Amino acid sequence: MTANGTFQIVLYLVVLIALVKPLGWYMARVYEGKLRTPILRHIETFTYRLAGVSPDSEMNWKRYLSAMLLFNLLGMMILYALARLQLHLPFNPQHFSAVAPDLAFNTATSFATNTNWQAYAGESTLSYLTQMLGLTVQNFLSAATGMALLIAMIRGLVRQETTNLGNFWVDMVRGTLYVLIPLSLIFSLVLVSQGVIQNLAPYKTASLIATVKYEQAKLDDAGQVIKDSHDVPVMEAKVVTEQVIPMGPVASQIAIKQLGTNGGGFFNVNSAHPFENPTPLTNFLEMLAILLIPAALCYTFGMMVRDTKQGWVILFAMLFIYVPLTIGTISIEQSGNPALSKLGISQAAMPNISPGGNMEGKETRFGIVNSAIWATATTATSNGSVNTMLDSFMPLSGLVPLWLMQLGEVVFGGVGSGLSGMLIFIILTVFIAGLMVGRTPEYLGKKIEPYEMKMASFTVLIMPLVVLVMTAVAVVTHVGINSISNPGTHGYSEILYAFSSLTNNNGSAFAGLNANTPFYNIWGGIAILIGRYWYAIPTLAIAGSLARKKAIPSGAGTLPTNTFLFLVLLIGVVIVVGALTFFPALALGPIVEQLTLWNQYGS
Repeated sequence: MTANGTFQIVLYLVVLIALVKPLGWYMARVYEGKLRTPILRHIETFTYRLAGVSPDSEMNWKRYLSAMLLFNLLGMMILYALARLQLHLPFNPQHFSAVAPDLAFNTATSFATNTNWQAYAGESTLSYLTQMLGLTVQNFLSAATGMALLIAMIRGLVRQETTNLGNFWVDMVRGTLYVLIPLSLIFSLVLVSQGVIQNLAPYKTASLIATVKYEQAKLDDAGQVIKDSHDVPVMEAKVVTEQVIPMGPVASQIAIKQLGTNGGGFFNVNSAHPFENPTPLTNFLEMLAILLIPAALCYTFGMMVRDTKQGWVILFAMLFIYVPLTIGTISIEQSGNPALSKLGISQAAMPNISPGGNMEGKETRFGIVNSAIWATATTATSNGSVNTMLDSFMPLSGLVPLWLMQLGEVVFGGVGSGLSGMLIFIILTVFIAGLMVGRTPEYLGKKIEPYEMKMASFTVLIMPLVVLVMTAVAVVTHVGINSISNPGTHGYSEILYAFSSLTNNNGSAFAGLNANTPFYNIWGGIAILIGRYWYAIPTLAIAGSLARKKAIPSGAGTLPTNTFLFLVLLIGVVIVVGALTFFPALALGPIVEQLTLWNQYGS
C-alpha cells in the first residue's frame, strides 16, 4: 500500500464518518415527523390528498407489506409498459424500437426492486422518456421503499403492545420528499458543474481525426453470419470515419443512482464514462454518495431507539469488515498480474503515465486505489455501479466484491434494506449469546423467541439457496453456459457473481457473460423478485411480532448490545455465516483460479 493510497482511503473514511451524525440526525427527525419545513409540508399534505391517503391511519405489518407490494407491482407494470411502447412515445430522438419482452421484464423487476441490473446498453436501447419517467423515478421509489422497511423495523423494536408499524405511504413520501429529492438536487447541480451532461438533445456526430479500419463477419438479411464452404465466417472490411456521441438527461439519474444505492447508469460503461464521471472530484463524491445514506441510517437507528451507542456499534461493525477487505483488494491489485510479469511486461509505477500494478480494465485517470474503493463500496451496498472492469481484477481481489454481496449486503447494504439485514444478524447474534449463558435472548428490551428466530433464519437462508440453485442450473444447461465467453473457473465465477448480484439486488456484473438472453433475463428476473420480497416479508413479520411485545428491564444476564464485545461477536456471526454458506462455491471459482495462476506463473 502506497502513502498516496493510504491517504485516499483515510480521506474517504474521515469525510464519510463526519457526515454520518448530521445526516442521520436529520433523517431521524424526518421519520419521526419533527422536521417539516412549510413548503415541503404543503407538498406532503397535497400528495396525501391527491392519493387519497390518511396520514394518521397506521398499519399493522400485513397491511404495511401489502401496500409495499402493491406499490412496487404498479411501478413494475408502468416501467414495463414504457419500455415496450417507447417507439410510440415522445422524447425518443434516436427512434429506439420497443424493448424485447424478456428484457423489459428483467429491467422492470430490476429497477422497481433497487437492483438496477442492466442487461442492455442504455444509450442504444432506451429512450429519454424511459430513462427519466421509468428508471430515474424508480430509483427514487425503490430507495424510499427500502428506507420505509427499515423505519417499520425500528418501530417494531421501539413500540410496545401494539400492532401498528406506521403508515407505508407516509414513510415513502417523507423519505422521497425530505431526504432523497433534496440530496439528489444538490448533487445533480454539483455534477453538472463538473461536466456531467443534462439535456434532451439528439445524439451528436463527430468526425474522427484518423479513420479506423477493421474486419468483421458478414451478415445476411436475417442477421446470421455468412460462412464459406469450409464453415469459416466470411469477413468484410469496415471503415469508420465518424463517432456518435450520446446525449441525454444524465446528471439527474446519476445523482439518485448513487445516493439511493441504485447503480443503474445512463451509459453501458456506467461510471467509467466521462459523461457520468468526468473528474476526480465527481469520482470522490460519487463514491461517497454510495455509502452516505446507509452509513447515516445507523445513527438514525440509534436516535430512534433512544441509544445512539447502538447505532455506532452497528456502523463500526460494518467498517471493521469493509476497511480490511478494501485494503486487501488494493494490495492485491497493486501487486500486479504474474502472467504479465512472466511475459516480461513491466507493471512498475511510471510517473505521469501509470501508477503501477494490475491496470487492466481500469481508467488511468482513477487508478487502482479509486477503482478498488469503488468496487468494494458498490458491492458492500446494493449499488452495483462500476468505474472499472471487475472482470479484469485478479481472482482474489475479484472474490472480495463477490463475497461482500454473499454476506447478504449487510455491510452498509442498500439504503434501509442493508441495516434491516444487519438487524436480522443482530437477532441471530443475541440468540447465540443467549444460548451461551442459558437465558432467553433479548434485544433492546424485547425477548427474541422461536417465532423471531424462525423468521430470521428464513431470511438468512433464502438468499444462498436461491443463488446456489440458480447458479447450478445455469452451469449445467446449454442456455446457461452458451453465454460464457471465458470457459473454466473464470466462466463459473461470472455466473456465480451474476446470480449473487441478482439475488442480493446489487446489479453489478463481472462482465464476460452475455446476460441479454431470454434465459438470463427471465431466470434473473425471478432471482431479483425472490431476493427482494422473500426477504422483506419475514423482516416485517419480525417487526410486527416485536411491536406486540412488552419491553422488559435489563437484568444481570442481559447481554449489553452497545459494547465492543458485542461488536466483535456480531462481526464473527456475519463472517462465519457468509464463510460457511459460500466457501465451497468460492473454492470452485476465484480461489481455484488464483491458485492456478500462481502455479503457472508464480506469485
